[in-house]
Amino acid sequence: MNIALIAHDKKKNDMVAFVVAYKNIFAKHTLYATGTTGGRIQEATGLDVHRFHSGPLGGDQEIGSYIANNDMDMVFFFRDPLTAQPHEPDVTALIRLCDVYSVPLATNMGTGEVLIRGLEQGDIDWRKIVHGKTEPVAKKFTEKLNDN
Repeated sequence: MNIALIAHDKKKNDMVAFVVAYKNIFAKHTLYATGTTGGRIQEATGLDVHRFHSGPLGGDQEIGSYIANNDMDMVFFFRDPLTAQPHEPDVTALIRLCDVYSVPLATNMGTGEVLIRGLEQGDIDWRKIVHGKTEPVAKKFTEKLNDN
């Protein structure tokens, strides 16, 4: 899975701690991040992270283009709702794209916990169907739906 990691300045420590805590899960996936966040994650974990520009310099939009092209499977965007962001329209556009393309999005650590556990359990495997990657995954997903 392709996973985006983004954090506003006051949430960067939370993001780094989150990725450190779930390093074993993140290590199984391809990671993308905005500039500073990605650098801090790489430094703390040693994981390979493709780094885009920082958010205010277009990194949010770069990740948004991956979402619009259906090349991003999950987004962890730890937002700071108490601080005005100069690039707020970009933030809003990114969140909107996640909704348009049904890309799971966590905007805080609580939702992040649910998504990362779901990823670990295979609950996000339906994204592979979106990419048309494997028939067995589609079969597994259909069986899971029928079990419920």
